[in-house]
Amino acid sequence: MSEWMKKSPFERQAFMNKEVKVTASEKNEFQGWVLTTDPVSANIVLVNFLDNGRASVTGVTGHAVREVEVLREGDEATREQLLALFTPKESRAYSPGDLEKHKNHLKTWLEKNHIPVSEEGDSQRSLRVARLLTMDTPYGPEDCNSSNEIIPSRVQGLIAGHLTAFQGDAGS
Repeated sequence: MSEWMKKSPFERQAFMNKEVKVTASEKNEFQGWVLTTDPVSANIVLVNFLDNGRASVTGVTGHAVREVEVLREGDEATREQLLALFTPKESRAYSPGDLEKHKNHLKTWLEKNHIPVSEEGDSQRSLRVARLLTMDTPYGPEDCNSSNEIIPSRVQGLIAGHLTAFQGDAGS
């Protein structure tokens, strides 16, 4: 049994967010950033960032691992980049500043379109739209709540169209 397989899941987890060189059976070598290790099988998932903004992912089966050498430690930016690879954009965490900016942008857009909107709640994090609907963070179409069944679907449609246009403008 290899030294890698003898390590505890906790010890293997310590390799996450580090760039490593893995020597496997038959003298195969793999290099990349450790995204995760499987606590049962000891498999390693390695990520290499490509120039085009994409990444390649390689899995190395735990029983084939002979040696894992740490090449360098990852920083916070690397950790976030690794996490972002498999996190849907709509479920990513937003900073308080991003949420405030998004709320203010949406509120301004609703007001320009003559849709009554106000802020409410203890920290004024919710938007009240036309006194019939409440929107909470992160202020997407799916964050609309109302006791009326018709109003949310109409407002959600408006907001979804606005967000699509806004994101398209932001990407240009």
